[in-house]
Amino acid sequence: MTHKTAEGLYTSLEGKRHQYLDRARSSAKLTLPYVCTDEGFGAHSRLDTPFQGVGARGVNNLASKLLLALLPPNAPFFRLAVDEYGLQQEGAPPELVTEIEKSLQQVEESFMEEVSRGTYRTALHEAIKQLIVTGNALLYVPDDGGVRVFHLDRFCVERDPMGNVLYICTKESLSYMSLTEEMKEVAGANEGGSDDEVQLYTAVCRKDKGWKVWQEINGNVIPKSEGFYGLDKNPFIPLRFTRIDGEDYGRGYVEEYLGDLQSLETLTQAIVEGSAAASKVLFLVNPNGTTRAKTLADSPNGAITQGNAADVTTLQVNKFNDFRVAQETINVIKDRLGHAFLLTSGTVRQAERVTAEEIRMLGMELESALGGLYSLLSSEMQLPLVNRLMEVMNKKGKLPKIPKDVVKPIIITGVEALGRGNDLQKLDLFLAGAAQVVGPEAIAQFVKVSEYFKRRAISLGIKTDGLVKSEEEMAMEAQQMQQMQMAEKLGPAGIKAMSDQSLAQQQQPSEQIDG
Repeated sequence: MTHKTAEGLYTSLEGKRHQYLDRARSSAKLTLPYVCTDEGFGAHSRLDTPFQGVGARGVNNLASKLLLALLPPNAPFFRLAVDEYGLQQEGAPPELVTEIEKSLQQVEESFMEEVSRGTYRTALHEAIKQLIVTGNALLYVPDDGGVRVFHLDRFCVERDPMGNVLYICTKESLSYMSLTEEMKEVAGANEGGSDDEVQLYTAVCRKDKGWKVWQEINGNVIPKSEGFYGLDKNPFIPLRFTRIDGEDYGRGYVEEYLGDLQSLETLTQAIVEGSAAASKVLFLVNPNGTTRAKTLADSPNGAITQGNAADVTTLQVNKFNDFRVAQETINVIKDRLGHAFLLTSGTVRQAERVTAEEIRMLGMELESALGGLYSLLSSEMQLPLVNRLMEVMNKKGKLPKIPKDVVKPIIITGVEALGRGNDLQKLDLFLAGAAQVVGPEAIAQFVKVSEYFKRRAISLGIKTDGLVKSEEEMAMEAQQMQQMQMAEKLGPAGIKAMSDQSLAQQQQPSEQIDG
């Protein structure tokens, strides 16, 4: 499939995107309307506000949990692994591997400092919201740093049957005054004034050895916009929430629960509008009675007037039982959505006494249910982002050149973090069960406490350097403790006699050598 212009590529791919965009807009209207607006939405347009806030709360909660799981603060989300087998085949000593690992740890720390200083977390939080609601997002990581997020209505993508990206095309509406000089030359004269918008198209096409990128305005290629990137260094990273065989785009998480959200919206609207009607107070006066309506209206509170109480009634809706059925249905739907979006109120059972351990176990069970999502985002978001950011930092001179055939990045959050959490749970269960069966004395005899501390720290993602004592330090402390105890038993005279004896033993071999 060949295209002469980027605009032609965008137009040809736009038709396949309509069904995904319609579903995304339906999902956004029930959760966060600003995530995916209707076509033609502008600065003077207004967004509709949903009657319920469960959808918005669920999306924000799930996005925050995913951000913390995929990009944890104060800890690297990847590790640079060394090919130890390859180095051993080349005859490298083990000490060299250890030195390489220490230097790579410094590279990881420099990388995370760059991530913390930049706007990467903010942009990724926006992208995760797009994925949850619309199922798709496009990250752009330029050479000068930073991240930009393209929404589904501003980019198109095409994949092969294996899910590999073949084409990416974006469309941006820019004001004429914001264009660079090269862009203005291509766009031509500004006949309509400074407020006129110009359509900028960017095309990314996969070739045999990399990606060809260029930009166009009015069908003309912008000078200096053409470029070529390696296969794993593409500045455009397309994301999808779910992988569906044969589809170019992903499906949003909200779309899976669209039926519950639509039912909740309709029932909530009915109760809100019905409650507003029921809250209106109207007094009805019998026209054939002796009580005058004007007398009631003009009489102040506590006044004494002539009239018959039977002539006055209050208008009532009498829909309490109907509202109760709707409210019970709403509560059932909210519980289902609470479990789906990992809301705490949806995970805790309704009971007088709920233990903290029960809440923690339910939370872990729900977190583990997102394992498939973690694995997809690890391969399609985290790993390409690491490769691209390392390339950007290399161009800026902030990272050393790392050989690709020896060192490769490995993602250690997401599914791997869930695996470490399960290892921690099994480790604690093993020790607790052993203590109940054979007693703590047997554990102290057969279990290496230092190894237990190391494995527990690894499962929690905590560095043990300077925190947990090494075996050498413990042996030295034990020796010092023995010396102190011996000093207390023998006293000053005994210590002097032992020191003299040890000095004599040290001098005896030297005298034999001299003789």
